Amino acid sequence: MKIGLIGCGNIGKFLLQSLNCDGFLPDSRIETVYMRKKQSFKELSERYGSHFCDDFGDFLQSDIDLVIEAATIQAVRLYARTVIEHGKDLLIISVGALADNGLFKQLKQLSELKGNKIHLPSGAIGGLDVLKATQLTGQLESVTITTRKPAASLTDKAVDNELTLFDGPAFEAIRQFPKNINVSIILSLAGLGAEKTKVRIIADSNVTKNIHCIEATGPFGKFNLNIENNPMPNNPKTSYLAGLSILSTLKCRHEALEIG
Repeated sequence: MKIGLIGCGNIGKFLLQSLNCDGFLPDSRIETVYMRKKQSFKELSERYGSHFCDDFGDFLQSDIDLVIEAATIQAVRLYARTVIEHGKDLLIISVGALADNGLFKQLKQLSELKGNKIHLPSGAIGGLDVLKATQLTGQLESVTITTRKPAASLTDKAVDNELTLFDGPAFEAIRQFPKNINVSIILSLAGLGAEKTKVRIIADSNVTKNIHCIEATGPFGKFNLNIENNPMPNNPKTSYLAGLSILSTLKCRHEALEIG
């Protein structure tokens, strides 16, 4: 599989290293990368063996089967429709963009029309199978996610112990914290939606991991999941598990046996 990559930040470099250098998927590699910092093209191309370009038209015309968005919510808004229109499958990392229900419906309808797939990795959380099962059968009544991260990764304010930065619905959480709470949107897409999914964001000076606590209730019973993620070594705002979930999605996209 020939992959195109939008963005070359922390996650992008992780994927380039895993696929092109480490050979995680022997039959897949990132062929072309779209990014705007031309001054880095030569160094990155030599390091990862990919073609780098700053023209999105050239990027789409390159020989790629699937595009991974690893940039920003704005990048999803700008490029997702065009990627699908050009017959490419799309893997979206900045799922916070899909808090916009209009955009979500447009992309879903367009992918159905074109016969392409949109992949949404689970990111830094789990339990999506439980939420989907209970939601589809009318058994899901409430979903709450409490995210606790090292204070320095969330705020410039001095935090002695802990500070609740947000307590409200997921659609407002992603608006205020677009780089930190994408997990709330993938959770809402599997469950009750961005208006009914409750989010708490806590900056904690006493923790060194990104911690997500998910609670769901309904006639089925009660579900609790607590995940303590190690951050990426060079970026405390990104959970290591988020990168691993992307590799898992790529590996399983054509599996004959699906679990969950």
